[in-house]
Amino acid sequence: MSRGQIILRDMLARPSGAIGLTLVTVHLLLALTSPAIVPFDYKTMNALDTLAGPSGAHWLGTDHLGRDVLTRVLLGGREALLVTGIATPIALLWGGLAGIYLGLRGGWIDEVAMRLVDAFLALPGILPLLVLITVFGSGGEVLMPTLAFFFGIPVIRVARAAAHEVVARDFISAARARGHRPLDIVRRELLPNVTDTLLVEGAMRWSWMLLGFSALSFLGFGVSPPRPDWGLMISDARVYMSLAPLGVIAPVVALSSLIIGINLTADALAKTLGLDQSRKAVV
Repeated sequence: MSRGQIILRDMLARPSGAIGLTLVTVHLLLALTSPAIVPFDYKTMNALDTLAGPSGAHWLGTDHLGRDVLTRVLLGGREALLVTGIATPIALLWGGLAGIYLGLRGGWIDEVAMRLVDAFLALPGILPLLVLITVFGSGGEVLMPTLAFFFGIPVIRVARAAAHEVVARDFISAARARGHRPLDIVRRELLPNVTDTLLVEGAMRWSWMLLGFSALSFLGFGVSPPRPDWGLMISDARVYMSLAPLGVIAPVVALSSLIIGINLTADALAKTLGLDQSRKAVV
């Protein structure tokens, strides 16, 4: 068996891994197949059937514009999964490489870079996102790099701490003595030894990025109507919650189940890779 198959088998053997992977897989399958299985067009409005309760035609009722809630919930995760599914690997790649290099380089460059990281982390998480999106717009071509940049900054700190543990080992000193360039040491020696930590960190960052994306949509800076999105649905339906609570409850349950699934998967991955204690030390 390959190492990936062994890790997957061990994760499925853990209750947290089995539940987490099942939830994530279900959401991914729904994101891929929902356009073909939804009962209605997500844009179809019916002024005569607004804020209706569950029925045979509308299993989760309708919203304030008469649109089918089930249809919009099933489609609501597509945009979030697409944007964050691309932005998360980018954040992990640039943040991980930057952190590893700083952990190896040390000196004044490391000190200056980490003070800049501290300055970014001191800002309220969503504030810089709102500023950039307000200036450049909220399309996917803006959201992806913006999320990748700001959610990659915390990865620098984790990757740097993981690299520090490896830099102290003898084979790094031997590589330096042989005259290897820093980038070669990062690629050949450090990156293979911190990949496991970065994988777990990437899973955690994905869940945080999904929450950030949904928060932007909730505030009106993410997905634009009438496209369905869980954050946008919660924002639109909260005013009518006393009349049609499923309009809020359904997207909340959908988003929560995906976040829980990712977090359980990350927890099982960390335990399988033996990183549970080390993550507590570096975060």
